[in-house]
Amino acid sequence: MRETPTVRRKVQLRPVRPAGWWCDALLLAALVGITVALAAGQLFGLDRAVADWAADHRPPVAYWTAVVFNYLGQGTPLTLLAAGLGVLLAVRLRSVRPILPPVVAFVLTTFTIGPLKVWTARPAPSASVKEPFLPAEQTLPLFQDDLPLRFAQSYPSGHVANAIVWYGVLALLLAPLLRSFGRSVPPRLVTVVRVVPPVVVMFTTTYLGWHWITDSVAGLLLGLLLDRILHRVPWDDVPLPGRLRNWDRPFISYP
Repeated sequence: MRETPTVRRKVQLRPVRPAGWWCDALLLAALVGITVALAAGQLFGLDRAVADWAADHRPPVAYWTAVVFNYLGQGTPLTLLAAGLGVLLAVRLRSVRPILPPVVAFVLTTFTIGPLKVWTARPAPSASVKEPFLPAEQTLPLFQDDLPLRFAQSYPSGHVANAIVWYGVLALLLAPLLRSFGRSVPPRLVTVVRVVPPVVVMFTTTYLGWHWITDSVAGLLLGLLLDRILHRVPWDDVPLPGRLRNWDRPFISYP
């Protein structure tokens, strides 16, 4: 007697809010627009004004508080945390699918944020007060390829972009993980996880003088664009090799 083949649902992109590709196009256009403006020497006045204000309003207590909260945007710990949650959920559900979002997010961030930083080659505001001690006006332009790489990776802000992407992945995994323990997740908690850390990181990284305000805005735009791409992926329906059929169960729609 032949087994009836399993009928898999048609693979369709998951909905995002706001719906439609117009928002993605707007984010990309804004990112390109800011980059072109900076390359043409525009927006330097805004960057300098914000950086100077932050430098004049940075007492020791506020400085160290900002440093502590800025750790919320550290890419490596966030990557490991997301991977750990993915593996834990995979074991609980006996499904390889929860591991896919952290892996894809890692690949996506690695091949976008880092290359953009290297290509644009922009110093941070702090480059004028610590090594390499550049003149203040030289810390603003893009494409300073004559500088050592470690001194010219300010644009866009990787902390901000990483925070948006990785907290989005954590929120994606957190709800089904808690459901696997018989607990529900209030929608507001998911919103807090996705929104509050990136906002804190964007403020602190600019306030500390580690990035220009336009670096942070560019990181915000890039992070939101990558986040929308990741949340469009139909993780429960992505075709997997037949050898994984015993570890091929949905997790977003679980239980």
